[in-house]
Amino acid sequence: MPMKRSGTGELTVVDRFEDGVGWIAHPEETMQRASHAVESEGGLWIIDPVDAAGLDDLLSEYADPEGVVVLLDRHKRDAATVADRHDVAVYIPEWMDGVASDIDVPTRRFGSDLAGFQVGRLIDNPLWQEATLFDGETLVVPEALGTVEYFRAPAEELGVHPMLRVLPPTDLRSYDPDRLLVGHGEGIAEDVGPVIRRAVDDSRGRAPSLYLKNVRGLLGV
Repeated sequence: MPMKRSGTGELTVVDRFEDGVGWIAHPEETMQRASHAVESEGGLWIIDPVDAAGLDDLLSEYADPEGVVVLLDRHKRDAATVADRHDVAVYIPEWMDGVASDIDVPTRRFGSDLAGFQVGRLIDNPLWQEATLFDGETLVVPEALGTVEYFRAPAEELGVHPMLRVLPPTDLRSYDPDRLLVGHGEGIAEDVGPVIRRAVDDSRGRAPSLYLKNVRGLLGV
């Protein structure tokens, strides 16, 4: 199974709920890159999108798109392509570097609030810049948490990113959302707050078992 596919993918819908939806464009890839669209204040916000055949038909079930949002400096993905097709701008946190210069459509900056979403400055260092969105019900964490196999130690349903395991982002413990949307894998919609806190609290202790599992997977043993 390849880590990452390129080109237009085959749409696989995940995380469908009243005000939004998620999709995985390349379900056969190891990374399981997930994208989302969530309604807020009468418009649809498309988050870290990977393009896929049939995407526009899926989005037409919701409000008109207001913008495309990039929440991780590495998640430019197909943001420009999707924004251009829907004639909207790409929105980037005001403190996030190295993204706007790679986006060839109009961009706009936002601060601690975006159309009713509370914006969290989860990680901000020279190697990693990540923001979160929270509207009181739905929490979007694009990279620090994931449900895909290589994020999860044995018996975990949600895991902290392998590179953050030793020093996990403890700010995530404060959230108690109805649902969690992640950038890799399907989201979680039951007992979400306790699941997040367990993932963060167990992150360091379960790091060795995760690393061992991933090494064995790479070696095929």
